[in-house]
Amino acid sequence: MTIRWGIVTAGKISNDFVNAFNTYPDKGDQVIVAVAARNKDRAAEFAKIHNIEKVFDSYQLLAVCDDIDVAYIGALNPDHYELTKMFLENGKHVLCEKPMCLNYKQVASLVKIAKSKKLFLMEAVWSRFAPAYLALEEDIKSGKLGEVKFVEVNFGVPIEKSERVSKKELGGSALLDIGIYTLQFAQFIFKDKPKKVTAVGDLNEDGVDEVDTVILEYDGGRRAVLNMHTKVKLWNKATVVGTKGRATVQEPFHFPNTLIDVDGKEKQFSLHTSSLPYNFANSAGLVYQALEVERCIREGLLESPRMTHNDSLILAKLEDTIRKQVGVHYDADDQEYP
Repeated sequence: MTIRWGIVTAGKISNDFVNAFNTYPDKGDQVIVAVAARNKDRAAEFAKIHNIEKVFDSYQLLAVCDDIDVAYIGALNPDHYELTKMFLENGKHVLCEKPMCLNYKQVASLVKIAKSKKLFLMEAVWSRFAPAYLALEEDIKSGKLGEVKFVEVNFGVPIEKSERVSKKELGGSALLDIGIYTLQFAQFIFKDKPKKVTAVGDLNEDGVDEVDTVILEYDGGRRAVLNMHTKVKLWNKATVVGTKGRATVQEPFHFPNTLIDVDGKEKQFSLHTSSLPYNFANSAGLVYQALEVERCIREGLLESPRMTHNDSLILAKLEDTIRKQVGVHYDADDQEYP
């Protein structure tokens, strides 16, 4: 059975996802068959570029369409909850861009709906499927690093003027835009919930965090220090330190080509190429999460073991805690969800 995808919005990240998907040589029996955007001309142009058959100017029309099995949602942060809910309620599996929602309550609601409908749902934390991450995980499991005690992650890019980052009404936040990659890395390494979270941040005039520093403390004296910055470029690497040495995921750490292992040796991981341009670094790697979605759907799984519902719930709870400490509040925080 062919797995048929529908793309929700025709923006930059959707462009990169579709490009990565279409140009991957071994994606199995799955295909992108439809795209929806509020602007039909934009959707039609997107479809022409990517050779997509069906075009919709309404997300609702795509949601009720019988020709798709799974939706990829690349909309802005405030739209994630309602769009994901709509597609789930119309019987579609969903891969939703990170952050899955603006807060924990919304994520918990979507997980509940997905389980009740017996549908697959995953937050699109594509880093979890990077070959370099898999190699790092194997090194840790084999004991090459010893007992992991410390993680340091930095992610800074000068994007403060981007409205999706700077405007509260658009779900703007250094934490939710780029900081989530640092949070998920710490969770990828330590697996547990932190026992203590300490965060400081700087807000812009709209009450949105532009800069954050977060310390996560775990049982056994384990600690992660995370820096996220939208004003300057940082050294965007992730370092894992154990009792036998360290390993470093090179820039861009959120989907890297290079891992320096505990022996100081470089391991290289190449990505497939495309004649069409990408908007973001190493976006060819977006295809790996699509491969995971297909695998899980075919096996009847409602969540991925590499990016579980609980992983998303923990991330959302951490994001809520950090936002509260630095002083970022969304209207969605005052609402309740089914």
